[in-house]
Amino acid sequence: MNTNQRRDFIKKSLIGISGAALLGSQVKASSLYTENDEIREEVPVRTLGKTGLKVPVISMGTGDTQNAALVKGALDNGIRLFGTSAYYGNGNNEAMLGELFKTLPRDSYFMATSAMPKGTDHQNGLFTDSTAADSFKADVEAGMKRLNVDYLDILFLPFAAKRESVFFEPLLRVMEDFKKSGKARFIGIATHSFCDQAIIAAADTKIYDVAMVAYNFQNQQPQLMDDAVAYGASAGLGMIVMKSMAGHYWDKERTQPINSAAALKWVLQNENIHTIMSGMTTFEELQSNLALMKDPRFTDDDKKELKLAQAGTPGLYCRQCRDCAGQCKQNVDIPTLMRSYMYAYGYRNRHHAKQTLELAGESAILCENCDACTVNCSSGFDVRSRIHDIARLRDVPGDFLMV
Repeated sequence: MNTNQRRDFIKKSLIGISGAALLGSQVKASSLYTENDEIREEVPVRTLGKTGLKVPVISMGTGDTQNAALVKGALDNGIRLFGTSAYYGNGNNEAMLGELFKTLPRDSYFMATSAMPKGTDHQNGLFTDSTAADSFKADVEAGMKRLNVDYLDILFLPFAAKRESVFFEPLLRVMEDFKKSGKARFIGIATHSFCDQAIIAAADTKIYDVAMVAYNFQNQQPQLMDDAVAYGASAGLGMIVMKSMAGHYWDKERTQPINSAAALKWVLQNENIHTIMSGMTTFEELQSNLALMKDPRFTDDDKKELKLAQAGTPGLYCRQCRDCAGQCKQNVDIPTLMRSYMYAYGYRNRHHAKQTLELAGESAILCENCDACTVNCSSGFDVRSRIHDIARLRDVPGDFLMV
């Protein structure tokens, strides 16, 4: 996008690049995406399972941006579902969205958020006896205050991975109570790992409405995952995809970008996927996604590029396959550390990387004290080197890394 194109795009899409500070009385409801707007016909939508919500095939994950003007541009151009979490920037992302949307009609957007359950065993994908339902409820309610909303359109339970986690009764009941009380219109689970198990379990609860899972062209067992997605969709789950671009880059130096358009179009070929929660940090990414929605054809060239690129390098994305489980004599939480590495080098969100690193506990220290690595990663990662690299974030104060 050249300078003039970008200027025109901003003029058409935004109140101004200073973001929420310029909102307020200047915002008119007529500029918003509603059920009757003409833009509805321009942006392809799918029904989000039994929720009945009509959402564009690409939604916006806001966790990697604090640019309110970018979010407003997405709304003005037809994107309606926005996903955040108390986890992003220690609530700062929710606060940014709250300032942006507080002057707009509540039915002009769909808001989804989550809070991190304390006491989660991230390595094994389980909630534990120390997982406190009351603190989870309080954290969600605090997030709602930051968002300036009386209700959420979707409340996610994150890190609900294995079947035992999805059926973990203390949190399941809290989620159900949020829905019954009207504080959440719909409830769902979200997970990076054990995704096929989680989808099937969410459908089997007969309580959850939505599942948001990692799904991309690097799926290790694509048929297994597609079968689970089909099972969830047939049970009425709204199927939302994250991590669709598999880390954005193939290399930590960010010289080899993944073809984002090809990656997104690959996902959209599956009609059981209702929308992609795509993280956007620039106006160029937003414009690219808007153009892609109008022409999502997955061409032979797209297919060839993804296959060739995948064959040439292991990339940054950890498929969370857990093949490394049992190989490490120190029992290091390798999948969590690999996610931290991806956030740091793929997304350049070092604050999120540090938070994820902390979820791994003492794993990085255990790795440093080991004299020989016995792990053979099925993705070809140099596990020890990557862990030593990302472990440096432990000594960096979090406020130096805020988005």
